[in-house]
Amino acid sequence: MIDYSHLQSLPGMWDIVAQKFPEIFAVKDVHVSPAVNLTYPQLWQKIKLFAATLQYLGIKPQTTISLFADNSSRWLIADQGIMAAGAVNTVRSSQADKEELLYILQDSNSKGLVVENLKTWQSLQPEIEQLDLELVILLSDETVPETSLKTLNFAQVLNIGEKQQWQPVPQTRNTLATLIYTSGTTGKPKGAMLSHGNLIHQINAIKNIIQPEPGDRALSILPSWHAYERTCEYFLFSQGATLIYTNLRSLKQDLVKFQPQYMVGVPRLWESLYEGIQKQLRNKPPAQQKLINFFFSISERYIDAKRIVTGLSLENLHPSPKEKLLALVQVVLLAPLHKLGDKIVYRKIRQATGGKIKTLISGGGSLAQHLDKFYEIINVPVLVGYGLTETSPVATARTIAHNLRGSSGRPLPGVEICVVEPQSKKILPPETKGLILIRGENVMQGYYNKPEATAKAIDSAGWFDSGDLGFVTATGDLVITGRAKDTIVLSNGENIEPQPIEDACLRSPYIEQIMLVGQDQRALGALIVPNLDNLKAWAEANQLKLTFPSQTDSISAIKQSDLYSKPV
Repeated sequence: MIDYSHLQSLPGMWDIVAQKFPEIFAVKDVHVSPAVNLTYPQLWQKIKLFAATLQYLGIKPQTTISLFADNSSRWLIADQGIMAAGAVNTVRSSQADKEELLYILQDSNSKGLVVENLKTWQSLQPEIEQLDLELVILLSDETVPETSLKTLNFAQVLNIGEKQQWQPVPQTRNTLATLIYTSGTTGKPKGAMLSHGNLIHQINAIKNIIQPEPGDRALSILPSWHAYERTCEYFLFSQGATLIYTNLRSLKQDLVKFQPQYMVGVPRLWESLYEGIQKQLRNKPPAQQKLINFFFSISERYIDAKRIVTGLSLENLHPSPKEKLLALVQVVLLAPLHKLGDKIVYRKIRQATGGKIKTLISGGGSLAQHLDKFYEIINVPVLVGYGLTETSPVATARTIAHNLRGSSGRPLPGVEICVVEPQSKKILPPETKGLILIRGENVMQGYYNKPEATAKAIDSAGWFDSGDLGFVTATGDLVITGRAKDTIVLSNGENIEPQPIEDACLRSPYIEQIMLVGQDQRALGALIVPNLDNLKAWAEANQLKLTFPSQTDSISAIKQSDLYSKPV
């Protein structure tokens, strides 16, 4: 594994990987026309061309440039080209609301704007003409429209760069690298200031979680501008992996075609893959279904017993010697059947993921227990991590050697976790639920131009208030139990954490999405989006006639007052 502890700025990574992996493809952008395949030296060259053009056009170090675009090799070239020019980028999807994009442009004091295409540029008209912008770049090759702003397309940027010489910019770990705006659910979005040191910490620390080999393939489906996907991509590049851009429409085929070793995703993605597999299994003949269910029930008992033996059962963190012995007996007795199940059933299921997966990396939310168990049974390891945009984002993660199901793993090197009583901030002992605080090299510099919000989020000792509730086990694993602000308080004073209940409900094949409600009400309620395909299949199997009203009929049939006064 390449060590980057000496690195001062992220762009310095590209020179290293370009020399170490001259023949390996860094990116494969296969769903654009024509397809783009770039080796590490080719990618680094395009990054330098982009940076050289920015410098030629007068972009100074620490100038902010907004990058409103989505997953592609051109996004990556622009992202790293901006940093290589010594500038700061502010990233967001081109699909975000116009008002949000305009707010980010103004709040970040952006002097440049890089957009997905002409459509995105036009959607921001006429307001951007009034902003203090010096430059607009389209990541497409569309003809640049006449405008008062200096505007170039992607091909023009590279052509200019060919005639210029990129000048490396001195940067340190304290130099600001990027602004990532957090969602504005409780007000206007805030720009989390991540330094080069924050990003370098991540690529150095994540190698303790996974160890990709040069040329290993990873599918990219999450938004590249999101802190979680972005950091994981940087890490994979730092070790010479090949990143393949995919999308929801092509995911199933790309898994089989490219046979990735790694994939970064969120719980909803793993749920979707699980549902697809379950749907195929439900279409098997009854005799095969019975056999499959038999093996799954055996394997579930086997892995649960094995976890007790190895001390990796969250449900039984402190087993007695007798419990361990009984579990060991179960492991010995059930192991042959589990191996047989792998040979007959699970190996075929793994083929749906390409059959080469070393690790699925999960973040962005808690992973439901039934998904955790399912992927463990079929021998597709899932490593769950935890963090926030403000922590660059990964703060804790499980490892293959210590994969405590139901937890978010242990802190990364250079990161501290502390659980405190929410009001008094008194430090709580292990296995006591409280507010999670985070401190370390991964914590942001603050919120851009918002000193009061920064002071509220990060105390004088450097502890960042995550707003999440949880506890730390005696073995140092972090367990998330909910959001401090998500706690539902019923009218009788009872406090309810919605996450465990929602996770339990999501185990049902008939529930697509669920959200608990009931703040200040007498009873708990739920808003449920059903899985219509599975409900129809169940109705047909039971010879029932099931009809669904139209959306309009459903909404008009509900009195507005019913939404507030009647438990679901």
